[in-house]
Amino acid sequence: MAVLAGLVVLWVGDPVEGKQAADTRSVSAPVEQRLVLPPPSASEDRPSALPSSPPLQVSSQPSLQPSLQPSAQAPGDAPQPLLGPLVLDRQPGTEAQVDPETPGEQMLIEVRPGDSLDRLFRRHELSVADLHRLLSLAEAEPHLRRIRPGDVFQIVREGSAVLSLQRRIDETRSLRVDAAEEGYRASFLEHPVEIRRARATGQIDSSFYAAGLAAGLSDGTIMRLAGIYAWDIDFALEIRRGDWFTVVYEEIWQDGEKLRDGQIVAVEFNNRGRSFRAVRFADEEGRPDYYTPEGQSMRKAFLRAPVDFKRVSSNFNPNRLHPILKTRRPHRGVDYAARTGTPIMAAGDGKVIAAGNRSGYGKAVELQHGGNVTTLYAHMSRIATRTGRRVKQGDVIGYVGMTGLATAPHLHYEYRVNGVHKNPRTVELPHAEPVPEARRAEFVRVAAPLIRELDGLSNALRLAAAD
Repeated sequence: MAVLAGLVVLWVGDPVEGKQAADTRSVSAPVEQRLVLPPPSASEDRPSALPSSPPLQVSSQPSLQPSLQPSAQAPGDAPQPLLGPLVLDRQPGTEAQVDPETPGEQMLIEVRPGDSLDRLFRRHELSVADLHRLLSLAEAEPHLRRIRPGDVFQIVREGSAVLSLQRRIDETRSLRVDAAEEGYRASFLEHPVEIRRARATGQIDSSFYAAGLAAGLSDGTIMRLAGIYAWDIDFALEIRRGDWFTVVYEEIWQDGEKLRDGQIVAVEFNNRGRSFRAVRFADEEGRPDYYTPEGQSMRKAFLRAPVDFKRVSSNFNPNRLHPILKTRRPHRGVDYAARTGTPIMAAGDGKVIAAGNRSGYGKAVELQHGGNVTTLYAHMSRIATRTGRRVKQGDVIGYVGMTGLATAPHLHYEYRVNGVHKNPRTVELPHAEPVPEARRAEFVRVAAPLIRELDGLSNALRLAAAD
């Protein structure tokens, strides 16, 4: 979407001469309340346990291993036992702790690209028979089958025999397997994390992205903030100097160290004098979304721009001079210039009613939505759907090209209501479902303190700007 395209590469209008950094005032303070996060689920931004996979294999994706440094030796302490052989060139943050009380030779093994467990065991002269016994444990097998470069195994050995093996599964759990009389016994170690509340404010001077960084926000939080307003604000074209934001968000901590930013809890964005507020609220199944203080969804039934574009090359214009035909011909859509091959998304849920070549439109797709709305996507280089298929908002239905009557790669996008063309950039988009009436009281209870918190932050920002 355009909202993400404009964060880094585009500057806002009305730049101030001689300034490149954002004139941003930021506030960040932890909340005293600290919550213990339960073991992660498949929800957003929390790594889940690694799935089972039949063959021993190594994924090409890097591993997320929190830094676990052995504690420093205090003066006068007895010397710590030396570790066994270590794999060289370990990346920072992949170390695992060793237990000096455990008998046997202790070693840390790091997975390299192309490794399998069989290859690791053979390279370090560990018993392959023990490996098969380890993999025969139903509890351990899913977490041993799939390994990734950078994963670290903590192993205690006696000769080639494996006495114990430990590896981090995800942010909050480790698998440990110990030798027992009957073979091996698996257990799981918990590494609880804390969720702390943080706050930040920023005022835009050069770009939204620069203001977010100056306010202390991570790249991920900046992108999430922009995503909340994807249906209301065009971050590529509508951001101006003087716009400001306040945000209340989570930070994930473990053992006294910050791991990463968590989710945004509440946010206010003031764009051209218009204020947009949003609070986070989960549905009955625990899936979070963002709503206005009145309980309306921040999401709309349609995306404002269904492609990650560089610029608007041609606006909706009933009197446009056609660039090829050189005649006055209405331009009943918006042209979004983008690289050939850029994915084109369905603007809303619907059904594909046409997909193929359409004269001057070239390769095009037309969708039928609810409320007698249809959308059309033209000049594609390739179509990625077919007539009759149902699609969801955000599904890729094709790729940017310049087929048909086109002078450069772009998406021609049309939005129609009852067959009448509307300007996709200005038409009022219908909302997604609001907070259900049965849960409205609960929503008000959750949202009220967040709204008061936003009030305090925005008032402080205004006072600071007035000084």
